[in-house]
Amino acid sequence: MVEMPLSKLKFEIAKVLKREGFIGNYRVVKGQPSDLLQIQLRYLNEDQAVISGLRRVSRAGRRVYVGKHEIPSVKGGTGIAILSTPKGVMTGRESKKENTGGEVLCYVW
Repeated sequence: MVEMPLSKLKFEIAKVLKREGFIGNYRVVKGQPSDLLQIQLRYLNEDQAVISGLRRVSRAGRRVYVGKHEIPSVKGGTGIAILSTPKGVMTGRESKKENTGGEVLCYVW
């Protein structure tokens, strides 16, 4: 179980990770002074997590944007790229289907 301060972007990323099967579940815990996002991590066995790697791409000092034809493939298709697009936060595959580019937030494999 991982807890972090809640933000809209973190919540949307958690939805994508759940949909893609990288995490077990997520929930918002109301609290003072701020709400928390709890994420239940998934494991293949007792000591091997489903998420074997994560790389943040865009940061505050260096934003990385891609067009609809430049969306990267992660680990030969076994991982996902998470993008923030005008149509919402989605994976690279979904972004290609929606025919839109956006800001590359991170790679997960």
